[in-house]
Amino acid sequence: MRKTMRAICGILAFVMTFLCGFFLYAILNTPVFEEGESYTFYSEKNSSCKAYVTDAPARDKLILGKTAGESVFYEGNRLQELAEKFEAKLLFTEKACGVTNYYCYSPKLRDFVYLSGCAVNLHIAVSEDRTAVGTPLIFGGF
Repeated sequence: MRKTMRAICGILAFVMTFLCGFFLYAILNTPVFEEGESYTFYSEKNSSCKAYVTDAPARDKLILGKTAGESVFYEGNRLQELAEKFEAKLLFTEKACGVTNYYCYSPKLRDFVYLSGCAVNLHIAVSEDRTAVGTPLIFGGF
């Protein structure tokens, strides 16, 4: 009887350890942004050469694990909301073809790239009717 109880306790301890590990993995691999029109993950290097567009970012980020970047599109101007949510410090802006690009640094985001001598980890692009946001940058077209 004691051997059976020890075996059951051992199995339960293993299962609980596994569940705790999976829970931690899931928390560390949640998408950075809330869902929008189109959610994209970038794998390997920080570029669009390995882009993965998804309609289920929470599920797919669990599957992909570590990513090199993320971006999402939203309707309307969401600049103020995103800047406040990420406590973003504006570093510099660029304007081209009706789009204003805001390059920021957020203490809430881990990875960054150096751009124009600045550590950038939050890129927000705003046009007349859309907003795109990415970390560390938005790769591909707007």
